[in-house]
Amino acid sequence: METLAIIPVRGGSKGIPGKNIKLLAGKPLVSYTIEASLKSKYITRTVVSTEDSKIKQVSLSFGAEVVDRPVELAQDETKTAPVLLNVVEQLEQVNYRPDVVVLLQATCPLRDSKQIDEAFELFLNSDCDSVFAARRIGTTHAYWRKKQDGTFDCLYDYRHRPRRQDTDLHLPLFCETGATYIIKTDVLKKVKDFIGEKPELYLDGASGDIDTIDDFNAIERVILERLQGQK
Repeated sequence: METLAIIPVRGGSKGIPGKNIKLLAGKPLVSYTIEASLKSKYITRTVVSTEDSKIKQVSLSFGAEVVDRPVELAQDETKTAPVLLNVVEQLEQVNYRPDVVVLLQATCPLRDSKQIDEAFELFLNSDCDSVFAARRIGTTHAYWRKKQDGTFDCLYDYRHRPRRQDTDLHLPLFCETGATYIIKTDVLKKVKDFIGEKPELYLDGASGDIDTIDDFNAIERVILERLQGQK
């Protein structure tokens, strides 16, 4: 089985300038995901998709291949699925056709090869067309969301508060971690997304995702603590 891992990284990060190659505990952020992919026993090819020459150089130095990304697919509003399809299409032009595509986001450096392989084994051993990493976020129906202006938005009608047992919202809720997505290539092409029509969840509560500098610093502390514990 040919399994293609795609790590989409671009140079134009707004929240943390140069985020994808910013040093995290002494190593470029993208290197953690490249190394995890290369160590996976199921991934047969690891490719970084980028339009940025510095990211390209760093990615090559850590052992990944690089597929040049068109500038029009490296904009703030660019979605991830078209980037994956672009990589697949470029590789098909040189007669490489993967059976499975694995999306690994560089902003999840705590995800390692063990987690990738566990997710892949779930993919192989269940009747699904895709798998994605998720974490459980609770069972309560009383969820609130903080908005950009600092105010809070209620996700249920608290003026007519339902009993938990009278709604289906008392069932477990899960959130994508963003760390790992696995999908059959033909399904990716059909749905034009990295989650298929019959997905399975791989429960992963320890990946973390870097969106802000606070996230970056928090995950760096975790990595440094792990390194200290290995001494």
